[in-house]
Amino acid sequence: MNVLLLSVDSLRRDFLGAYRDRPRTLDYAVDTPNFDRFADRAATFETHYAGSLPCMPARREWLAGVQEFLWRPWGPMEAFDRPIAAEARREDVLTQLVTDHYHYFQHGSHGYYEDFAGFEFVRGHEYDAWETAPRDPDERLYERSADRTADPPHDPGYLNRTAYARNAARLGLDDPEADEADFFAPRVFSRTADWLDENREWDQWFCYVDSFDVHEPFHCPEPYASMYTEQDPTDEDLTFWPYYGPVDEGQSALDDRDLDFVRSQFAGKVTMADRWFGEVLDALDRGDLWDETAVVVTSDHGFFLGEHGWVGKNEPPVYDVLARTPLFVWHPEGDRMGESVDALTSAVDLHPTILELLGVDVPEGTHGRSLVPLLAGADDHRDWALYGYWGSSVNVTDGRYTYLRPTDPEAPSYCYSTTMMNPRRHFTPLTPKTDADAGSFLPYTDAPVWRYRAHSYEQNGAPLLFDTEDDPGQATNLAETEGERHDAMRSLLVEALDALDAPNWQYERLELRTRPKRNG
Repeated sequence: MNVLLLSVDSLRRDFLGAYRDRPRTLDYAVDTPNFDRFADRAATFETHYAGSLPCMPARREWLAGVQEFLWRPWGPMEAFDRPIAAEARREDVLTQLVTDHYHYFQHGSHGYYEDFAGFEFVRGHEYDAWETAPRDPDERLYERSADRTADPPHDPGYLNRTAYARNAARLGLDDPEADEADFFAPRVFSRTADWLDENREWDQWFCYVDSFDVHEPFHCPEPYASMYTEQDPTDEDLTFWPYYGPVDEGQSALDDRDLDFVRSQFAGKVTMADRWFGEVLDALDRGDLWDETAVVVTSDHGFFLGEHGWVGKNEPPVYDVLARTPLFVWHPEGDRMGESVDALTSAVDLHPTILELLGVDVPEGTHGRSLVPLLAGADDHRDWALYGYWGSSVNVTDGRYTYLRPTDPEAPSYCYSTTMMNPRRHFTPLTPKTDADAGSFLPYTDAPVWRYRAHSYEQNGAPLLFDTEDDPGQATNLAETEGERHDAMRSLLVEALDALDAPNWQYERLELRTRPKRNG
């Protein structure tokens, strides 16, 4: 069987018509006919959760089956990992990557694309270090407002927003009448459709498509820019690229008008991505590939658009806006196609699922559990799912209740890797690289790694407990009023940490009981 894995970065489930019982975020419906068309064919997973956040940690879960946020943050594929592409190639499966997700090609996140037999990198999104001209790019593509710029236009520093303006100029996207086919999701999905047309002669393949859209900047052409707003998208006082942070203070502050516009541009990007995702579905139709191809569509995380007072994804508690993600799976032989699956599932489950669909042995030690039995009609899958950012809170759900456990910000965290990771890719400061030791610290491999210390950081100062069935918006914290439920969820968190053989320091920083363990 072939497998097509397609991820759409930052795609929120509540913007998709297939999730009709979702809490209403907008006073208008977002047009997603092609995602809905695929959902009608596939199994729709109603209780699917992210694991390790954000971008590259999520991809290591999908591709290597490692729930990495308990041991390290953003970083490379490790030498001891067993990624899907490498395992598939050993069984003579053709492997291909199509992406505009430039993080794969940045210092500090190597090892993700190298095992594919072929890869195509669509250049230019966000901070992609591509173009250096023009020196004075279009101010509209990096300014926050008419009187405050996002970055000095001549600052060549790391992560400068003017990089997008220069890349956009190269592609002609700075023209208000630019052709939508030249934008990023259209280029990624149209290239995927072409690849499906061109590679029908192969006996078996695994194609991984990673679209950086609908990630910010929420820059999209007409008709999408005006589709969900009555405001003028060319108004220089409006932004399609908000800063991360609270909406009521600092550089991330957005008034109601600003926030409505940001939401409309996010929604426009969703509809544009949907339009070009339809090209992929058409290619599957054209090639009569449905009977021999499993198709998995998902996202790494959501994005705050004013919910809980935030915009972005890194700083606030990991509410379901971020953590509860869309997942659709088409299996030619599945018994639940066209149905909803209520069982709790996790991002790390995709690794063994895809290997099983390919007929490739699942390596021992993977943290995921194959979804294939669910597709065949099983009801039970897992009792818990863990999710979070390395160095911050550790969160658990049983599928109904979510429990967000804070950390002691003074307690240390430790990072484990075969290479010393680039501090610029971290979300917390590191101690000097010389403050490290080496050993076999990881429970899922005997390979020696570096271990070095870093600081924890706080996302929520107190435990948060929510009943997502009665309170899907997670507005009412039950941690202090529902003592028995709080104790049960805290015990479930300990059970999950025990099952993964988490290091002792995780229990200590989370102020949970400890147990004799290996030296981690």
